[in-house]
Amino acid sequence: MLNGKTVLITGGTGSLGKKLVQIITKDYKPEKLIIFSRDELKQFEMSQKWSTKKYPFIRYFLGDVRDRDRLMIAFRGVDYVIHAAALKQVPSAEYNPCEYVKTNVIGAINIINAALYNKVKKVIALSTDKACNPINLYGATKLCSDKLFIAANVYSGSEDVKFAVVRYGNVLASRGSVIPFFKERSKTGVLPITDERMTRFWITLDQAAHFVLMCLSRIKGGEIFVPKIPSMKITELAKSIGSSCKQEVVGIRPGEKVNETLIGEDDSRNTIEFKECYIVQSNSALRNELLDSKSGKGQLCIEGFKYTSDTNTTWLSEKELRQLVEKTAEDYSIEKSRWSMEDVPQ
Repeated sequence: MLNGKTVLITGGTGSLGKKLVQIITKDYKPEKLIIFSRDELKQFEMSQKWSTKKYPFIRYFLGDVRDRDRLMIAFRGVDYVIHAAALKQVPSAEYNPCEYVKTNVIGAINIINAALYNKVKKVIALSTDKACNPINLYGATKLCSDKLFIAANVYSGSEDVKFAVVRYGNVLASRGSVIPFFKERSKTGVLPITDERMTRFWITLDQAAHFVLMCLSRIKGGEIFVPKIPSMKITELAKSIGSSCKQEVVGIRPGEKVNETLIGEDDSRNTIEFKECYIVQSNSALRNELLDSKSGKGQLCIEGFKYTSDTNTTWLSEKELRQLVEKTAEDYSIEKSRWSMEDVPQ
């Protein structure tokens, strides 16, 4: 899919961006791979591992998704865009709401306009479980971003630019996640727990990156791809990192939920279930294509279905999570992808 193509990753110096670069440089032969981000230091650090001398197809492109003119230049000749740039810390969003709107919402508009103008073939945007029934500013901006990318398929018209969204839960050991925080606090012998009932969806960096690439190959336009991933109790996570540590309940922070939702009840009538994922498709014609396809084996979810971290049928045990935490300590390891999505029509 990516061989001979030009691929651009916004937020390419982030955790997921680096994982995507690792996979693409290992498994594909793109014409160009453009790392678009606003942090020159992170680009310099990445260039030490993925140098343009060793990988002559890599380009490091400084820019901000808030800057529409810069995106217009960056998207010239690009075939596929993976939009991973975002501000994502919940407490920070509550205190700096305008900055999150500028990056996550206005940035999404700029991505769409630049893609349409430059006739990019496919754009896939990364979302979050916090965008479903949001109660915090970060989730609200990502919900708005999701809606913008889905609606952009109407604007593309004869240009045949396809937009879609990937939505998943917490990424194990990504920058800013709770695991590095717990590891550091475990040295004190006390781990702060916001709420003992709290549950979260979990996915590894490898799984997230492979899922994004697999979804990119299957875009028809307007999909929200949701992987089937396990849940984990926050208390079990704490035990897996510091089994001898005392757990201290400190209360839920502003904007936090006890449990997260990847698909809400209101989306159930538009949701198709496959073996390894769900696809939310609001376009009835494209939804029927997924259901009627000879190669597809999807089934429409029942009215009132919801996919939440507390009612999930798959859970990680303390032992499984400990193994995952140890495995993800190797920043650039690649595990065999579990995502084949063979039953999802191409």
